[in-house]
Amino acid sequence: MLSIIKPLLVFFLAGRCEIGGGYLMWQWLKANRPAWTGLVGALLLMLYGWVATWQPTSFGKTYAGYGAVFIVLSIA
Repeated sequence: MLSIIKPLLVFFLAGRCEIGGGYLMWQWLKANRPAWTGLVGALLLMLYGWVATWQPTSFGKTYAGYGAVFIVLSIA
């Protein structure tokens, strides 16, 4: 049971970093939010790139899983 919890938590964290970072960058560029909004967005996107490497499984399986999780997180 614990072997599935870590990948799910990493999926969720990576998804939140990617979606949140993209959203904050969009707010900074298109909605005239302060510069710190863009900076936080950029940091979240960099964190997303790092968090994605925490997955213990092979790249192909992980990438397919990310697709499903990100679709669900984007809709939610």
